[in-house]
Amino acid sequence: MKRPELLQDFFHEIGRQTGIDVRTDRYHRLLYSTDASIYQVMPYGVVLPRNEEHVHAVVELAARYTIPLLPRTAGSSLAGQAVNEAVIIDMSRHLDKVIEVNPEERWVRVQSGVVLDDLNIALQPYGLKFGPDPASSNRAALGGIVSNNSTGAHSILYGMTADHLLECKGFLSDGTPFHFSFLGEEELAQKQRLSGLEGHIYREIATLVIRNSDVIRNGTPRYWRRCGGYNLDRLIPDGINFRYPQDHRFNLAKLICGAEGTLAVMTEIKLNVVPLPPKTALALVQFNSLHEALSAVPVMLETKPAAIELLDNLGLTLCKEVPEYARLLSTFMTGNPDCILVTEFYGDNEKALKEAVQQLKTRLRKEKVVCEIVSAFDEQLQQNVWTVRKVGLGLLMSIKGDYKPIPFIEDAAVPPEYLAEYISRIEKFCNDLGTRVAYYAHASAGCLHVRPMMNTKIASDIEKLPQIAVFSAELVGQYGGALSSEHGDGRCRSWLNERFYGKELFGLYKQVKEIFDPRNILNPGNIVDRHSMTENLRYGENYSSLPVSTQLDFREEQGFHRAIEMCNGAAVCRKRTVGTMCPSFMVTREEKHSTRGRANLLRAVLAGHLPPEELTSRRMYEVMDLCIECKACKAECPSSVDMAKIKFEFLAQYYQKHGVPLRTRLFANIAAFNRIASGAWAPLVNWSLNNPISKFFLHSFLGISKRRAMPGVAKESFTDWYSKHRSPQKTSADKKQVVLFNDTFNTYNDPHIAIAALEVLEALGFEVLLPGHRCCGRPMISKGLVKQARQAAQDTVERLTPFAKAGIPIVGLEPGCILSFRDEYRYLLPDNPDCNLVAENTFLLEEFLLRLIESEEYPFNREQNNGTVLFHGHCHQKSLVGTEPSRKVLEHFGYQVIITDSGCCGMAGAFGYEKEHYHISLAMAERRLVPALWEASP
Repeated sequence: MKRPELLQDFFHEIGRQTGIDVRTDRYHRLLYSTDASIYQVMPYGVVLPRNEEHVHAVVELAARYTIPLLPRTAGSSLAGQAVNEAVIIDMSRHLDKVIEVNPEERWVRVQSGVVLDDLNIALQPYGLKFGPDPASSNRAALGGIVSNNSTGAHSILYGMTADHLLECKGFLSDGTPFHFSFLGEEELAQKQRLSGLEGHIYREIATLVIRNSDVIRNGTPRYWRRCGGYNLDRLIPDGINFRYPQDHRFNLAKLICGAEGTLAVMTEIKLNVVPLPPKTALALVQFNSLHEALSAVPVMLETKPAAIELLDNLGLTLCKEVPEYARLLSTFMTGNPDCILVTEFYGDNEKALKEAVQQLKTRLRKEKVVCEIVSAFDEQLQQNVWTVRKVGLGLLMSIKGDYKPIPFIEDAAVPPEYLAEYISRIEKFCNDLGTRVAYYAHASAGCLHVRPMMNTKIASDIEKLPQIAVFSAELVGQYGGALSSEHGDGRCRSWLNERFYGKELFGLYKQVKEIFDPRNILNPGNIVDRHSMTENLRYGENYSSLPVSTQLDFREEQGFHRAIEMCNGAAVCRKRTVGTMCPSFMVTREEKHSTRGRANLLRAVLAGHLPPEELTSRRMYEVMDLCIECKACKAECPSSVDMAKIKFEFLAQYYQKHGVPLRTRLFANIAAFNRIASGAWAPLVNWSLNNPISKFFLHSFLGISKRRAMPGVAKESFTDWYSKHRSPQKTSADKKQVVLFNDTFNTYNDPHIAIAALEVLEALGFEVLLPGHRCCGRPMISKGLVKQARQAAQDTVERLTPFAKAGIPIVGLEPGCILSFRDEYRYLLPDNPDCNLVAENTFLLEEFLLRLIESEEYPFNREQNNGTVLFHGHCHQKSLVGTEPSRKVLEHFGYQVIITDSGCCGMAGAFGYEKEHYHISLAMAERRLVPALWEASP
């Protein structure tokens, strides 16, 4: 630990010299104390440079004060190399520009903070992409990808990131700028004549490689899928078994790649890019056992696929338990296989793809491999497969309780011919220790991510961690495999490097570190100088959680603390390109506004890293405030973290201590207000709400933004219209009946929508009944008023239960209201059996119509050519139902449907009306939704 006064001087000097954002408070240090690994380490502080000059100043000052540094992007590391007792340089906040694209020569220059999916979107118009495709591409940035030497599902085609790294720029450990690139003999000689640290590095590394080439050759694993240690093998003129074509000229960028930030700080990267595949096809090869599947991989590789990915038994089983994924699974899986090898082929046309799939079938038949093969040439069917493949890990990580699939040996890779044997032996070893094992990932490359199911809160399981790690490393060595193959060494594996690589090669690694970083200030303790894997565990045997008396039911999650602990730090909530999660992070790019950030800080209180009173502090309220309860995390987070539910409980706890503000009460009781305000008073109410004097009062005293037009109430509510235009509810033997759940907004604000829905249902031959409820409780749920929400839920269930018991379907229009029956009601009224009955019998209008269409009860013929519809899905709809029912119904009516990936509209119930949220709500809308509207045709 550095002396506090030294750190204080360091941070003061950074601020004085640069004026950049420096954060040293405990909240921000905790936010950056975890990544996606099993570790937690408190950093000294965080700096967020806005340009390369700022990075330069930070590195120079760190060298002067001997302060450890850790450059970091998304913090999605699985091995723990993105946490350290150091000053973190967050490169993701501002250094995220694509600087130059050269489509003719097929290369791109980017800053370190560019997210891979963002880069690929920028490359798409040129028909190009970055070859390696780590699964974290929607949030992982190129700085981290290069530092890890990452790869992904298509590594058998594109190799490792180091195969595509051409140049990199940045700063050495003393602050000296560097630009590493390919050098000829004369260029290298010129570099070696330089003074200072740069010249020293060129002289010493070149000499080290020449003098120890035999050690490097003999000690480096022969298998091509490797990223551990330092890439000295890439500086040997003839190299060692690379998958991708190489330029063997001397290039220190190859050594920076995979160095995990221990050798230099990168700010700019030049990368090779590859053409997009013209067409793709899948062959789903189904097996009755994992051993049979893995044994078949070498045979399958002879047909030159682009990828072979495993869907294992546990993943398939979990998918079958989730209706949405079970439906997708049924589109391509036949029978009840133990596992599936998803085999992808690239081709110029469908004929070539069909020949490739047929060749695979023929080859497997010739080798008498027992399997069943389903072909997928249709793009939508292929998308179904990849969706299931990707959610497999998510479902695995969403297993509730303290036993989790732990990442610590998951990065080993062995030649595919040994994969089946390696997996059998590692599984037996774990099972003999009483530990189950889960699998996923890249069968084609011999990298099956093995995750033992362990509880890192108990000593007996913590003791197993090094035992299993050592056994795995020894096995991998026997098979000529790589200890780290895409996730790096970090805290998980660095301690094993000397044992795995041998004293001589490991000694060279130590020399490399000393040559580049003589003061040991760059991410110290990774790759070399790590002696234990069980220090700084996020949980550990002494971990305990502060008991919280909750107002909601958390039995399903096994407690409030475990609901928060569902977050493993994978950082999918930091994605910025597709989906909805997390709207506030997408706009602010602040870690504290990600789902992970909120979970980290709440867990910090429960774990004792923050005082207990911080659970209901104003600072924690500010952290939770920008969670708009969209529920996107529930659907898009790999661990299904339900931050909307957690915020509901948090607000209840906060208001219990601080009282409920008047504005909160007003918005929570909007149904009562609208009921009183509509009717004869409506014109006066609408004028009063939107005249300048009233808006000033609302803005100044209630915090309702004067820039917003308040929603008007109707002069004639839907219920008033219904009583005038429809006969009283009565039972009719000759008519089918349906309940129209007339929510607050479609009753008092927009009754024309409810009227239109009623007319549609009547045109279908239904007698439409109204339930006569007051409010479903949705506004109270969103504002954290548990007691009132529970009363509203109870009232609603009591009114709807008779209809549900009679088998009369209940149809609603507002997703926020209707979908609360399926979600919040379950933990507001956990012991009420009628809740499930009502939920199972309640549908959004489009869901109900689709059921009729699919059951062929719909009286209208399918229509054609009615035009194009741009569809923006409601956040709760996207999370809990999806937009497919809407799309299918609209297409039935002849519309071409464009479902825009528009994220959140920014209003989020009352959120967008609150003055402190006005600008961020606009930013949420303007990020994707508004541009999609402007770009659309009339």
